[in-house]
Parts: sequence; C-alpha cells; structure tokens
Amino acid sequence: MQYSNLQEFLQNSGDALTKGPIAILLMEDLVEVDTTIRHHLALGFKTVLLFAPRGLELPVEFKEKVHCITANLFEKNATQTIVNRVNDAAIGQWIYYCYNAEYLFFPFSENRTIGEMLAYHTEERRDSMLTYVVDLYALDLEKFPNAVTLEGAHIDKSGYYALARADAATHNHPKERQLDFFGGLRWRFEEHIPVKNRKIDRISIFRAKAGLKLREDHTFSDEEYNTYACPWHHNLTAAVCSFRVAKALKLNPGSSIEIDTFKWHNSIPFKWHGQQLMDLGLMEPGQWF
Repeated sequence: MQYSNLQEFLQNSGDALTKGPIAILLMEDLVEVDTTIRHHLALGFKTVLLFAPRGLELPVEFKEKVHCITANLFEKNATQTIVNRVNDAAIGQWIYYCYNAEYLFFPFSENRTIGEMLAYHTEERRDSMLTYVVDLYALDLEKFPNAVTLEGAHIDKSGYYALARADAATHNHPKERQLDFFGGLRWRFEEHIPVKNRKIDRISIFRAKAGLKLREDHTFSDEEYNTYACPWHHNLTAAVCSFRVAKALKLNPGSSIEIDTFKWHNSIPFKWHGQQLMDLGLMEPGQWF
C-alpha cells in the first residue's frame, strides 16, 4: 500500500485509521528500516504508517501490512505536521510515533501486546504515556561507523536524572507532575547537542482527540498529556530504545571527528528485553502486573 503523500493517504486509505493502536514510523534515512517495522508489527499494532523518503522499496513481507507514505522528514516541523494530521483523522485511537532505528519496549512487552497494555492504561483514565528515549550505540566505531549494530548494542546503566519543569505562565514555578529528564549520549556529549534537544523524555504514546497538537519539544498542547502519572498513584511508563542520537553524532562532521568511542565505565550490553529496562529504572510497570 503505497501513497505519494499524506493527503493521498488520508483521502484513499478507507478505514485504516479506525483500527488501532496506530504506529507512525518516521524514516529519516534507510538505516534499520526493516527491523523497525518488524519490531513494531510484533508488538501488535493494528495499523502501521511508514513515512519514508521517495524511492523506498518495502520488502514483500510488509507490503500488505504497512501503509508506506512518501515524506521528507527534514522539512521544517515535519514530525509535528504528520502526527497532528493523523491525530485529527483518528480521533479516539491510541497513536505511537518513533523514528527508524528506534524500538518500543513497555513492561512485559515480550508476552503482552500493545493493545493489552493500552487497555489497562485506558482503565486508569490516562490518555498519554511518558516514554524515555534510551540511547543505543555500538562500541566499535571503526567496524560500525554509523554507530548502529543490533547484535552489539550497548546502553548506559546510569547517569540519568530529572529536573522540575518550569512554567513560564506562573513565574517559573514547577509544573504539576511534569519533569524534564536527561541522560545518555545527549548528556555525556552535550557540547554537541543544542540545549533544546537535550531532554530524553517524549510523549510517544497518546490518545488522539480534537484540537490536540504535538509541539516541537515532543510535548502536547494539553498539559495533562505531558504528565508522568495521574494524581493518585504511579502509572505505566515505557522506553524507546534508539540509535538516533549515536547515529547523528557520528554522521555529523563536527562531532564525528571528536568522538572515537561512546564507551565509558557505565556502558553495558543491551539485552533486548524489557526486564533490563525495568531493573535500571528506565520504565515502570505502575500497578500493572
């Protein structure tokens, strides 16, 4: 199922957006496109929208399972435009978005589907879910010059922290149940990362509703969507394990020449299992057992 642009998809995709949860996969380049698709299909997303550069040829196994939409992800506000337009066309559906070489994990995702998890989250009267973007990276940058390897992926086991999120509307008093989270490569190599891009929190999973808008900093126009939990107890959180920052640091000429390794004393192999992320405190099961 191939579409030349988002407008064509919205006009001709029939009832595709009535089947959720919906995954929006944003392909900034062609690195790990297949594994990104395969991972999210395995989680149980009912509809997968793939936004990719012109000329991407999907493997046969995906052609009937994925809606492939031509898009330039480097246009100004491309992510916000895509997510917001899909939101407007899919009111009431749960939507998730990520980039290529990013992989969603949620508590018990090895034996429970995304639909089961979101059914529970809905029962808790939540319309969004906080996700931490956990950096993945290769150790051998000579063998893997773009810093991407699934078999040898590593993560930081510590070095994560949170700060109160200031509210400019109330003289910078902290916002209720909102925090800015930091860590990973964005923290260790912050001299190469613009200040506005250093946070690792992202509201990657949300329930579409009329008037909702995704903002440039990966937060939403409805402030309740940006909270990490409801007022009465802790809620589920998830993790998006991502090669995106490592890839960018090695492909950018300015930073690449100054970085010969991402290894440090807190680097550990990534096991590709949600329990490791829960053990490290990088996602929480809340009341879901």
